[in-house]
Amino acid sequence: MSAQQRLDAIAGHINSSATTTQSPGLKKILEKNPDDIVITCATRTPLTKARKGGLKDTPPEELLIHVLRAIKDKSGIDPNVVEDVCVGNVLAPAPGFGARSAVLAAGFPVTTAASIASRFCSSGLLSIQTIASAIAIGAIEVGIAVGSESMSTNQDVPPTLSDAITSHPIAKDNLQPMGWTSENVARDFHISREAQDRLAETSHNRAERAQKEGWTADEITPVTTHWIDPKTNEKKTITVDKDDGIRPGTTYEGLSKIRPAFPHWGGATTGGNASQITDGAAAVLLMKRSTAEKLGQPVIAKYVKSTVVGLEPRIMGIGPSLAIPKVLELTGLSKEDVDLWEINEAFASMYVYCVDKLGLDINKVNVRGGAIAIGHPLGCTGTRQVVTVLSELRRQKAKVAVTSMCVGTGMGMAGVFVSEA
Repeated sequence: MSAQQRLDAIAGHINSSATTTQSPGLKKILEKNPDDIVITCATRTPLTKARKGGLKDTPPEELLIHVLRAIKDKSGIDPNVVEDVCVGNVLAPAPGFGARSAVLAAGFPVTTAASIASRFCSSGLLSIQTIASAIAIGAIEVGIAVGSESMSTNQDVPPTLSDAITSHPIAKDNLQPMGWTSENVARDFHISREAQDRLAETSHNRAERAQKEGWTADEITPVTTHWIDPKTNEKKTITVDKDDGIRPGTTYEGLSKIRPAFPHWGGATTGGNASQITDGAAAVLLMKRSTAEKLGQPVIAKYVKSTVVGLEPRIMGIGPSLAIPKVLELTGLSKEDVDLWEINEAFASMYVYCVDKLGLDINKVNVRGGAIAIGHPLGCTGTRQVVTVLSELRRQKAKVAVTSMCVGTGMGMAGVFVSEA
């Protein structure tokens, strides 16, 4: 059985109960119960271009401090009731040390613990799952889930793996650069360069509109930070209040002229239809509904469930096409129950494949643009997507959202959320 046949078999089995028009799960997830895991505050920093943008000189621990203070100040939560902070991160050299130090520096007491969640591009969603699970089993009552990445200061370094890995027929594929996996997806599933560039155009145009019309204003907490002018080397104090990776006026014609990044491997992936490397952080405050009522915290959303799948590393980009049906099955939802989708645009190839494979309405997917336009700070994205989609659910007065992303080394993750704002 080929790799594609195996994937089709898995997706077919999952979808057999997840795409019925009559969903037994929708009514259930819309119910309000004291033990629901809820979100009472969600915010993020602006996302800025790595090594060029407004946060390029902001150390990773300061990004964490900014977003933790923002949660504390916006929610009005008593820091003494926050028992744990979980930080999704991929690249920081000493993430555990930095996370715990940032928690203390942000004004939380010594009784607030800290940990790191790391599963590549899903680390931010994993941090939410980690805190939610701890609350659900009664290990803690109140926690903060964070996703944070400074790709300017902590750059990705290719791993060196042992012979036991490099000699394995599948494990060795984890050494392939992510761009190559995008080309594998395009080649294996016949995704054209044109389809990728047209989706990239859509991403930029949507992000430009969302920014111009102020849709993202309630997502973002501005960051006042130091920035070194590359021309004069002068250190300045600036306030960063918007995403700076969006390219206004992006057209398909312009994108189609960009040279391929990997001409020897396929030639469909370019700097215009792949996610940008980016700096940023996002966070959500979680607790049970009964705790929120006791503390006077306004419930803005409910965390329902999240899950993960594995697949061949060489085509890791199609992970959402498996993770989304799985989380729908676990929650008893159908595609028709979902109002909005956030699928991380790691590469346009995987985005085109996942939307087509799942038969999603593109008008409900990444309606504010995605990582191709605003960037993909690895550990931040999973949390950032939640902050974004909760804001968009409020704007549309809609209810149910699914977030998902592909994950390096061959995985996919997805989560379900319900707006109550």
